[in-house]
Amino acid sequence: MPLSTVPYAIVVEDHPIIMMETTHILEDAGFRVYESFDGDEAIAHLSQHWESTVLLFSDVDMPGSLNGFALAWHVAEHWPLIEIVIASGHISPEKGDMPEKATFITKPFNHRMVHQHLNQILPDDKKPEPLKKAV
Repeated sequence: MPLSTVPYAIVVEDHPIIMMETTHILEDAGFRVYESFDGDEAIAHLSQHWESTVLLFSDVDMPGSLNGFALAWHVAEHWPLIEIVIASGHISPEKGDMPEKATFITKPFNHRMVHQHLNQILPDDKKPEPLKKAV
């Protein structure tokens, strides 16, 4: 896959170790990753780079004016072509917490769990080549 067609994922996570691990998992899946430590920073990035971004992977509980659920709603409303995965080890979504198109994954997660989840939810045209071969 030519570098220009490698899709971006944005990871929103305020814990540095979890950010590093999530970034590594998504890079192994073939994404180029932009890291953001809160929802406000993620929205600022997406407002300029939404066209190359195919995935938002966000924690629920984080600093800033938006938690992961509010960020998911904002992204679904403003950039509906971006796929959304929300993760938490402390909070489970209730009905109405997330947009219908968003999916949830429980922490702790590992490479295999994330890759399987992404293979299930991402349309083929949004999957990087390594992810297509991962399962």
